[in-house]
Amino acid sequence: MHIQSTDQLGNEIEIEFPPRRIISLVPSQTELLFDIGLDEEIAGLTRFCIHPARKVMAKTKIGGTKKFDFEKIKLLQPGLIIGNKEENYREGVEELSKHFPVWMSDIFTLNDAFAMMHELGRITDRENQAQKLAAEIQYAFNGLHSLSAVQDIKKSCAYFIWRKPYMVAAGNTFIDEMLKVIGLTNVFSPQNRYPEIRPETLGSLRPDIIFLSSEPYSFSGKHMDEFQSFAHDAKVVLVDGEMFSWYGSRLRYAPAYFSELLKAII
Repeated sequence: MHIQSTDQLGNEIEIEFPPRRIISLVPSQTELLFDIGLDEEIAGLTRFCIHPARKVMAKTKIGGTKKFDFEKIKLLQPGLIIGNKEENYREGVEELSKHFPVWMSDIFTLNDAFAMMHELGRITDRENQAQKLAAEIQYAFNGLHSLSAVQDIKKSCAYFIWRKPYMVAAGNTFIDEMLKVIGLTNVFSPQNRYPEIRPETLGSLRPDIIFLSSEPYSFSGKHMDEFQSFAHDAKVVLVDGEMFSWYGSRLRYAPAYFSELLKAII
C-alpha cells in the first residue's frame, strides 16, 4: 500500500505505508520520531542526533546534517527520509530525492511545528501518538501565553548564535517566534534570518537582555563579560538553545523552561 503526502516545501511524495525503514536528517525530528514510537523503524540518523541518548547510540550514523554519507544511506534502503530546509543542504537532499522518498519540513512558527508533527504521524502510522503529543505541547504553550500576557514584560533582547563573526537570530526564524511567544521584543527582528552584526550595532540598539545560546556555538560563562562590554546596561543570560530552536517533541519542556527564564530576567 502506498500513500501520498505534500511536505512543507510543497513537494508531492509517494510513500510505502507504513514505512519500515526511516532515516532522519534532523536532530529535533529524530527525537520526535522516537517519542511517537518509531524505535524499530528508525534505521539511520545524523551524528548530531543526541536525544534520546541511549536509543540514538544503537542506530547507524549517516554523516552530518550538511554532509551525508550517501553509500551508507543507500545500504540502509530507507522507505522514508525526513529532513528540514534550514538544517540540511539542498544539493544533498536533491540527490537523495532521486532515489528515495524525502519529506522536508520548513518551520517558522509553532503552528508549522504542529503541522509537521501531525503529518509525520499520519505517514508513519503513528497518527494518534503525534496528535496526543501536539495537544500536550499546545496546552503547555497556552498556559505560557497567559503568563506572558499577565506579566506584560515589555523588554527587548538580542539572541546570539555565533561568535566571531557575531551572529544573531533575527526575523523569519523559529527562535524569533519563541522570543515573541514569551513576550520579548527581538531588536534584530526587522532583519532576516541570521545576520552578522557588529558590536557597536548592538550598543546602539540597547537591548535589555542579551541571550547567549548553548548551540550552535557553545557559549559559556567566560563569554559573558565580553558581551556585557558591548551593551553595558543589558542583562547577559546563558540559555539552552534546544529550548528555543528544537521544534520537535522537545517543545514539551520549553514552556516550563521559559517560565523559569522569565522569572529570572524580570
